[in-house]
Amino acid sequence: MPIAAAEMAQRVRESGLIAIIRGKFSRQQVLDIAEVLAAANILAVEVTLNTTDALDAIQHLRAAFSERLLVGAGTVRTAAQFAQVMAAGAQFTVAPNLDLATVALAQQHDTLHLPGVFTPSEVQNAFVAGCAMVKLFPSEIVGPRYLKALRAPLDDIDLVPTGGITPDNVADYVQAGAAAAGIGSALVTGPSQALEDLAARAQALRAAWDRAVKRNA
Repeated sequence: MPIAAAEMAQRVRESGLIAIIRGKFSRQQVLDIAEVLAAANILAVEVTLNTTDALDAIQHLRAAFSERLLVGAGTVRTAAQFAQVMAAGAQFTVAPNLDLATVALAQQHDTLHLPGVFTPSEVQNAFVAGCAMVKLFPSEIVGPRYLKALRAPLDDIDLVPTGGITPDNVADYVQAGAAAAGIGSALVTGPSQALEDLAARAQALRAAWDRAVKRNA
C-alpha cells in the first residue's frame, strides 16, 4: 500500500535525516550504500534523477529495502519526471524548485512532495498549493539564522534545510526549527567512497541529530 503524504511527512520527521545519493553509482553501489545507511538508522534515502540509472536504482531499492527504508526520488523538477519516478516506485519526491504542476500531481496521488523554496513568498506559495513540508535550498548560503527567521512567521510549515549540513552544525539547524535535514556530500561523497567512511559519517550525523533533538525537546 502506498504511504499517504501526511503519514510520510511524519515518518520523515521521525527519521530526521534524508540521505541524498547523487552521482555515477552502479546499482550494486547504491544497494551497498543503502545497507550502510539502514544499519546507521538513517531511514530515508533520496536518489536524484541525475544519478546514473536513477529509476533502476529506485526500483531495486524498493525491492531490497521495502520494510527498512523510505525510498524517494530527488531532482524531480517537472510533472513528467514525477510520473516517471512514481512508476519506478518512489515513495516521496524532492525538487530543487517549486513547480506547481508537479505539486498538483503529487496532491492527486497523495504523495509527499518537497519542493525547493528559498524566500518567504515561495514557502507560502508552496503551502497554499498543498505542501505542508518544503525543502529549504540551498541552506548553506544562509544558514540556521535564516531558517529561524523564516520559522517565526511561518511556523505551521515544516522546513527541511538541504545543503552544507554536517555533524558540526546540525544542532544549530535543529535549534532553529528544522523538521528534518537533507544531507548530500557530507554523507555520500561519491562512487570512490569507502563504505567504512560512509558508515562513520552516517553514525556521526545520526548521533549529532539525535543529541540535538533530545536537547531541544
